[in-house]
Amino acid sequence: MVGGSWIVGKPMKVLPAVLDDPAWLHGASAFSTVRTRQGTALNWPAHWARLAGTCVVLGLPAPETELPALEAFAWGLLRVTVTAGGTFALHRPLTPGPRPTAGVRVVLTDIQPHPQLAAHKTGNYFPYRLAAQQATAAGAFEGWLMDTAGHVVDGSRTSPVLEIAGRLVLPLGGLPGLTRAAFLDGQKYETGLVSAAELTEVTRAWICGAGVGIVPVQEISGPGLRLGLPVQWPETEDWGLVWPG
Repeated sequence: MVGGSWIVGKPMKVLPAVLDDPAWLHGASAFSTVRTRQGTALNWPAHWARLAGTCVVLGLPAPETELPALEAFAWGLLRVTVTAGGTFALHRPLTPGPRPTAGVRVVLTDIQPHPQLAAHKTGNYFPYRLAAQQATAAGAFEGWLMDTAGHVVDGSRTSPVLEIAGRLVLPLGGLPGLTRAAFLDGQKYETGLVSAAELTEVTRAWICGAGVGIVPVQEISGPGLRLGLPVQWPETEDWGLVWPG
């Protein structure tokens, strides 16, 4: 009803019975996105272990360990979702487009993740979608979520790595990214709070995720901030870390 008058429109759709479930109504699910290469799931044991830990927190059944037969895509992205009803897999081609040789832009958003769920990939994913929408609106590749105190926490689809005074720093409070962990294997790093004000001290930065690998950041922008950075792609041929394509 608008202005005291009914607007005649299309009738409501009836909710399909399959969606009348806490997984879809309330986001009561856990998931992980796994990069695949020619039908092989990369780093699946680590993904399973993180997913299983989230299932314990949410009171969901443990994820199945055996994956279905996967299409032999040159590059693929496998989403494994666990609900009270079981484990489900969805495999799609991974085609992110041309490699951004000059690096990518990142924007600070005004979106905060759920404080109890930020360390987990759950169906309660709407904050990350909102952060991604803000990034797109700003013409940026990625949007970083902040906590209520103004600290960088996580990316909408990737995990950040910052270089500050020669140290590699992982912002505290977000998802323990598995692509990032593989990138940092054997390197010294620290985890801590990083405020938006401290970003002016960043000398290099990268974003890490199954869908993109390890990508250098050329610019971080936000309220009162526009920081240009040197771009350095990692020297690696690891299928889980390179830009797919």
